[in-house]
Amino acid sequence: MGVASATKFIINKAGALTEKAALTSSAGTADKDALVALNAKGVLDKTILNGTDNPAGSADAGKTLLLDASGRISSTAMPVGMGADTASITASEALAAGDLVNIWSDGGAFKVRKADASAAGKEAHGFVLAAVSAGAAATVYFEGTNTQMTGLTPGALFLSDTAGQAQASAPAGAGKVVQRVGFAVSATALNFQSSQPVVLA
Repeated sequence: MGVASATKFIINKAGALTEKAALTSSAGTADKDALVALNAKGVLDKTILNGTDNPAGSADAGKTLLLDASGRISSTAMPVGMGADTASITASEALAAGDLVNIWSDGGAFKVRKADASAAGKEAHGFVLAAVSAGAAATVYFEGTNTQMTGLTPGALFLSDTAGQAQASAPAGAGKVVQRVGFAVSATALNFQSSQPVVLA
């Protein structure tokens, strides 16, 4: 049974007047024919609306789509090909929110690590918006705005030889990688645009 409200109604049950509580949430078919009450927020609970804010595919067919905690429609509700361009890839090391990342082959397995301009082969392919532990799945974004940066200044940004970071000037020195990764739109946001890396001689 769903959550009972303090609000009660009198119903006719086989000729006897009986008190019955209204429900502020639903547990499904077991609550059929129940009377409904608004919840503590003064609205109908999403279980009563048969709603979801994070659809999981065909199992949620027929449900009402609700906005998520950020006030937006979840990307999981979008048709294939719409929404953020992302992939879920296992992290081979701990990643911090905002890190620029490199996708690499670990014995044929796709892995993601911090991008690094200090040596060839670790160019930036994308970024992460949430911290990820080593061995966990990271959501890698391939385009869009990285809103987890700090200390940015206006203008073009390059991959840094500090792993996972971007900097305002191109790295210098033999073996370093010069790769423009986009431009700052605020002190905390990088509009990510990956470019072809160049290894310095």
